[in-house]
Amino acid sequence: MNSVDPLSPLDRLLAERACERVVLDFVHRLDLGEPSSVAELFTEDGIWEWPPPGDGRRSEGREALRAYFGARPPDKLSRRIMSNIRVTVTAPDTAESTSYFTTYRIEGWSGAMVPAGPPVQVGHYQDTFRRVDGHWLLTSRTLHLPFAGPTPRVGD
Repeated sequence: MNSVDPLSPLDRLLAERACERVVLDFVHRLDLGEPSSVAELFTEDGIWEWPPPGDGRRSEGREALRAYFGARPPDKLSRRIMSNIRVTVTAPDTAESTSYFTTYRIEGWSGAMVPAGPPVQVGHYQDTFRRVDGHWLLTSRTLHLPFAGPTPRVGD
């Protein structure tokens, strides 16, 4: 028996691209925007977590996400590079993705250029999405971090 895809190829492509944009907007807001605004990329009941063997952090709901991401110290400079973003549309209004990230970060930044160093993290995100009122939003983001080291301070 052959199942019929409820989405046209164009609708599937547009959904995939919209979810990719959420992945990219997340890191853009963290690195170059207002970190607390990351919460707006999640559904009202959205979840961000770093399960064991990570430190077990979990934030649930937009207000908790806004507080978590907004607590970032202003002297922490970071740039994240996203790659291998693979979105799978699972239904007309849901999708999931895996994306890889590399994080460069330093603490004690005062606005001046700092020497480049190695990345402090390399990992991937497992995301789920839901379309709400025509907009694709994260319902969950789970961080997996197989490569990590301490964040250096300026002058180290």
